[in-house]
Amino acid sequence: MRLRLTGLWRHADFRRLWLAQTVSLFGSEISALAIPLAAALTLGATPGQMGLLRAAGTAPYLALGLLAGVWVDRRRRRPVLIGADLGRAVLLATIPAAALLHALHLPLLFVVAPLAGTLTLCFDVAAGAYLPGLLGRDDLVEGNGKLAASVAAAEGAGPGLASVLVQVLTAPLAIVLDVLSFLVSALLLGAIRAPEPAPEPARPGRSLWRDLSEGLRTILGAPILRVTAAMSGVLNLTGGITDALLVYYITVTLGLPPVVIGLFFAVGSASGLLGTLAGHGAARRLGPGPAIVLGAGLIGLGWLTVPLAAGPPPVLVPALVSGAVLAGLGNTTYNITVTSVRQAIAPARLLGRVGACQLFIAYGALPLGALLGGALGAWLGVREALLLAMLARLPLLLGLALASPLPALRALPETVDGRR
Repeated sequence: MRLRLTGLWRHADFRRLWLAQTVSLFGSEISALAIPLAAALTLGATPGQMGLLRAAGTAPYLALGLLAGVWVDRRRRRPVLIGADLGRAVLLATIPAAALLHALHLPLLFVVAPLAGTLTLCFDVAAGAYLPGLLGRDDLVEGNGKLAASVAAAEGAGPGLASVLVQVLTAPLAIVLDVLSFLVSALLLGAIRAPEPAPEPARPGRSLWRDLSEGLRTILGAPILRVTAAMSGVLNLTGGITDALLVYYITVTLGLPPVVIGLFFAVGSASGLLGTLAGHGAARRLGPGPAIVLGAGLIGLGWLTVPLAAGPPPVLVPALVSGAVLAGLGNTTYNITVTSVRQAIAPARLLGRVGACQLFIAYGALPLGALLGGALGAWLGVREALLLAMLARLPLLLGLALASPLPALRALPETVDGRR
């Protein structure tokens, strides 16, 4: 019996793009857990060092985010995606190699983290700018939903697999699978057949600063982009705190085994898979604006349960899992809809710059949050730092959303001109 494909699954090049990102995401989720575990358990990093390590990996979004958008908009996006994959494979391969040579130390992680983060920034900007040209406006929500399903699946299976690999192989050697995933992703992206048009040439007399600021002015001039950028900044500032402290909190503060981290992310990602359906449905039935508000509220409620969890393991684990379910549903709903709205509003020639500006505002907050998390964890205590961050997050998110045009946004907005 022949399998009949429907929707975007009939789009061969989208299937290649989807599979490339899916394979890469699965590998990246392994490293996302294995690297901090290598720092905390193998190399004995302190909470402050954990915060610095997380900040080092995300600092390129703050330092280079705007420049990356200009750079991506001046060239074809697919070669950028392939180059970023190959570069990350080479960088991450140094960690298991150093471990095998008994030469793994924290300074190596602090070198690899920002370099790999720079390539990830370029990949993220190029991927967001490449998808609308490959699919077209009418398929954006479906395409982003399918890619979000891959994110959710990877976030579920990746940490679970990583926790097992860490137990069996040690954290540094588990990273080998991420290296292989980047190589496979590069091959799949190279197999895409659709020709990519040449980028619009830079206009004579245009300065780098004017090109760089054009995407930022587009965001500031569109109220919907302005508020979603602010909300993403709040999410990632507080998320940087949790990223820096979560592994330490679960394994050291709560005294739970590393496998619980895998369970936490697995359950959250399973609910995220449901969120890909819920997010698409919410955007269709409620409208993209209310779907964004709903997603943000669920994220805030879900993560609030993490620092409130207390008691013996039979009580702790279900509390953590319940928070992961709510956060997973909310995260996927939020990301699908915000990304589709941004891609619908931004003109094609500015997709890289607008996407990079969003990443600059949102992901640029991650290293600040990580540094803040490390400092608060050392000063107040890890649980207290997490609780403070989550108590601030929910009212800020809902306040921004409800005071904006989002509750009344019932369909994807029109594209703005974007020219100055």
